[in-house]
Order: sequence, then structure tokens, then C-alpha cells
Amino acid sequence: MMILYFCIGLLATIFGSLVGLGGGVVIKPILDAIGTYDLTTIGILSSFTVFSMAVVSTGKQIKKGFKVEKNMLVIATGSILGGGIGNYLFGLFLETLNNEGFATAIQGFILAFLLTLVLFKEKFPRYHLKNHIVLLLIGLILGTIASFLGIGGGPINVMVLVLLMNMDIKKGAITSILIILLSQFTKLIFIFIENGFGGHDLSMLYVMIPGGILGGFIGAHFNHKLAHETIQKVFNIAIVALVVLNIYNVITSLV
Repeated sequence: MMILYFCIGLLATIFGSLVGLGGGVVIKPILDAIGTYDLTTIGILSSFTVFSMAVVSTGKQIKKGFKVEKNMLVIATGSILGGGIGNYLFGLFLETLNNEGFATAIQGFILAFLLTLVLFKEKFPRYHLKNHIVLLLIGLILGTIASFLGIGGGPINVMVLVLLMNMDIKKGAITSILIILLSQFTKLIFIFIENGFGGHDLSMLYVMIPGGILGGFIGAHFNHKLAHETIQKVFNIAIVALVVLNIYNVITSLV
């Protein structure tokens, strides 16, 4: 079992760091499909793994010469606030529904819908927004969605950065990881302050975090080596697979 969870953390964060998926968008539906843990525990496992990947990946990108621009910091600041809001909304969501299966189905449906939009991002018009208030709001929304769904928000981040800030896929991927780093850090802090981590079985973090760290190194390395076109193809294939997996989770959760 520990080998399985190490591999999940490793493979998810390799893709996450390579193309900006973040890893959580892979970890969350896979753990939903396995069905061993409740939604809150899955969210914590995913956030810790993705956060560890984001720390390593961001550090490696900066070491290789990636410069954090002011606009990126504005969006990232918004994502910090969004991380707290999303975590609060998630708790309210679970309390209101009081039905894990239905909650999983709703999350899966929302995620499948958003990923489908991501897949067709080239069909949408592009803009080059620079207004800091607008960028702060964009970061706020991205952080809220990521925290609420427990996914890190990678592919959604990339789509928004490409469409609204006119970034290429590679730069969007790196910026997405920075946003994920800050939003997931905020989410974990809020969880710790509100309820702590003691009530959850987090034993698999001992293998998922090392998997996330290793995945961050590997993904960041190949992000620099591969061409934009190759990264775009890997990104699209991963999105299609995730849409299918989330639809499967919706169906099985409702049956």
C-alpha cells in the first residue's frame, strides 16, 4: 500500500511540476477512486504532497534563472486569500450536505467541467491584463477554487494565465506552481488553526511527501528540457485522462 501511495505522489507531481498541473488535480480523483479515505483527509494528503512539490519546483526554477514578476506576485497574493476562503467554503459544503458520496460527486462534476474548459482553452480569446486589482481578484478566485476542490488548481491556473495574461504554456506552468505553493500553504495553516491534523489518518504522508519532492525535481528538470509543443501535448493528454477519471468518480459516487 505504501508503494502505491508513493507512486501516486511521485507520478502526480512529475506531471504537476512539468506542465503546471500541480499534482493535486491528479491525486484527488485517484484517491477518490481508491476510496480509502474521507474527503477531508484526501484534501490534506493532497495539499501536503502538492505543497512539498511546489516548494522544490519553485526553488529549482528560480535557481535556473526564472524571475518572479510583479504581476505574478499580485496573483499569488490573491491566491493566498483564496486558499483560506476555499477551505472555509469546503467545510461549510460538507456540513450542509452531510453526505460524502454526494459531495464527492459534486466535486468530481465541477472538476470534470473545468478541465473540459481547459482542454478547449485555445478556442477562447486571449487578453493581456495588467490591472493589479483585477489580477488580485483572479488570484483570489483561483485560490478559492483550488482549495475548495482540494486540487491545487494547476490546469485551471494555467488556462487563466494563458488566456488572461497572454503567457505561453511553459511560463504559465511555472507561475501556476508558485500560485499553488502559496494557496496550499494558506489552506494547511487554516486547517491546522481550526481543527489540527490529529483527527485524520495521515500515515501515507511519510511516502507521499518524498514522492512529491522527488516529482518536483524531476518535473522541473524536464520543464526546461522539453519544447513548448511537447509540454502542450503532455498537458492535453493528462487533461483528457483526468476528465474521464472524474466522470468515473461521479458515476460511482452516485451509484
